[in-house]
Amino acid sequence: MSDYYNAFEISPVPTPGPDAVPPEPFRGIYGMPAFVTIPTSDLAESVDFWVRGLGFFELFSIPGRLVHLRRWAFQDVLLVPAESVPEETPAMSVSFSCVLSQVDSLVEACRALRPDSVDGPRDTPWNTRDVAVTTPENARIVFTAAKPFDPDSQEARNLAAVGITPPDVARGDNEDHV
Repeated sequence: MSDYYNAFEISPVPTPGPDAVPPEPFRGIYGMPAFVTIPTSDLAESVDFWVRGLGFFELFSIPGRLVHLRRWAFQDVLLVPAESVPEETPAMSVSFSCVLSQVDSLVEACRALRPDSVDGPRDTPWNTRDVAVTTPENARIVFTAAKPFDPDSQEARNLAAVGITPPDVARGDNEDHV
């Protein structure tokens, strides 16, 4: 992976760090580059869980047809009515970025609403802390927070083994790594 470059300026996700602050909820209207449509048999219950548990807000709704939820820019979910939802949670998941300071409160809020809805948090080999949440619709939603990058960590070695190194390290122009 030698032809990648830093493009953080197009993302609402802040640079990882212990003091990273999540962006404000984004209320602008834009052409959505990606979104998730989730069927629910109870729109009111689903909206309540997504808002109070997962930190989304209702951008707009079409009564009885659709509720458009959002957190940050490019984190859009459309809830649509369905007669039933899957009885089992599918293996597939959808992930949303968060910051480390949000992980504990997200876990607490979801467990307060649905005690068995949370799996984690757990740290990954690729330097994130993840929380998997099962929503009332039996959707598997993963909130993932990047941890500060430590070039001497096992996670850094894991990433380097597949060709991912910080751009300044790859070019050799970071004095800390020369």
